[in-house]
Amino acid sequence: MCKVVLEINNLTKYYGKVKGIENLSLSLNKGEIFGLIGPNGAGKSTTIRAILNLINKTSGIVNINGKEFNKDDIETKKLIGYLPSEVSLYEDLTVKEMIDYHESYYTTSKKRRSELIKILKLDETKKIEDLSFGNLKKLGIVLAFLHEPKILILDEPTSGLDPIMQQEFYKLLLEEKNKNTTIIYSTHILSEVSKICDRVGIIREGKLIKVENIEALCNKNMGYITIMSNDIDKIIKDFAIKPDIIDKKTIKFLNNFEYNDLIKKLSKYNISKLLIEDMNLEDVLLHYYN
Repeated sequence: MCKVVLEINNLTKYYGKVKGIENLSLSLNKGEIFGLIGPNGAGKSTTIRAILNLINKTSGIVNINGKEFNKDDIETKKLIGYLPSEVSLYEDLTVKEMIDYHESYYTTSKKRRSELIKILKLDETKKIEDLSFGNLKKLGIVLAFLHEPKILILDEPTSGLDPIMQQEFYKLLLEEKNKNTTIIYSTHILSEVSKICDRVGIIREGKLIKVENIEALCNKNMGYITIMSNDIDKIIKDFAIKPDIIDKKTIKFLNNFEYNDLIKKLSKYNISKLLIEDMNLEDVLLHYYN
């Protein structure tokens, strides 16, 4: 039986009369990578900041290891590693000085520090004000991972990383998963989610509208069907669909039928062409946003 590490109940945040998130509930298990997806402005960052008590919640409860988490709970904070979407650090410090400062608050391993520095190819002698956006993000990753947290919360973690470094980062994440670290991975880059996440939550206008196993989400019977036939009008009526009409003999529509039922229904018509295209994760997200 999976152990619930992070439990969110009816989390709500309003900015005045403007809704950030509303009644968001979610449970995350030990060793799970959970993808929080949606376009910019959907409520992903607000959700993360409310979980971490970086902003005051309007209502709702966050439990970590069965205990309510609040902003004064220092010991629970030590269990968390956080990477914001935009890394902002003390610019007059060097990379080494920033890491030293971070280490002063935690119990850390010198071996782990050297591993991360080597993997991410960081120059500890450089001043933070001289770092590129990508190197600043890499330093943020080091700070989030350094104390070997039990929970990692990552907001748009690969922005600014080149493709080679992104692959190294994915390896780091899978290593953390193998250590039973629980990870929230917030992104609008859907290809990332299918590579590394166990489950995914789709957030829309501040509400969590779908939570699904990543394989189940992509392997459902939903797909695009293109049919070419002289019986197009009859097919449209029989299937009770509103397709995209390509021309008088060709239609395309989003399938909601079991494939066996689809083929059985089509068998009574004269079909000159049939194309079935599986939906990718981008298509699935668009489906929930339309």
